[in-house]
Amino acid sequence: MGTVRGYRNPYTDEMTDAAPPSRHHSTDVPAEYWAFYQYLDHRYATTVVLTFRDIEALLGFSLPNAARIDRDWWTGTVAGADRHSEAWAAARRTATPNLAAHTVAFERAP
Repeated sequence: MGTVRGYRNPYTDEMTDAAPPSRHHSTDVPAEYWAFYQYLDHRYATTVVLTFRDIEALLGFSLPNAARIDRDWWTGTVAGADRHSEAWAAARRTATPNLAAHTVAFERAP
C-alpha cells in the first residue's frame, strides 16, 4: 500500500504523526485502515451504511478497483487479498456491499 503518515483522528478529522492509540484489546488492523476501524468501532448503530466516497474519506486514499466490482473484496474471501477486511472484522461488523449504489452496509455481528 505505501507509507503511512500517521492516522486521521475520527473525532477531530485531523491528521497526526502519532501512532494510533492502542486499545485495551489487541487488533490486527493494518495501520492504513486504523481510522476506518475506529470510526466503525465507535458507532452505536447496529447498521452503518457508507458510500465508497465516505470510506475513502476515512481512509485518506482511494479504494482499489476490486472494491468497486467484486463483492468478495468486501467479504474477505478474495485469495491473496490484503488485510483490509480486518478493519470491520475487528470492529465486530460484517460488510454487505451494494456495488450498483456504491455503498456498503456494515452490520454489527451478534
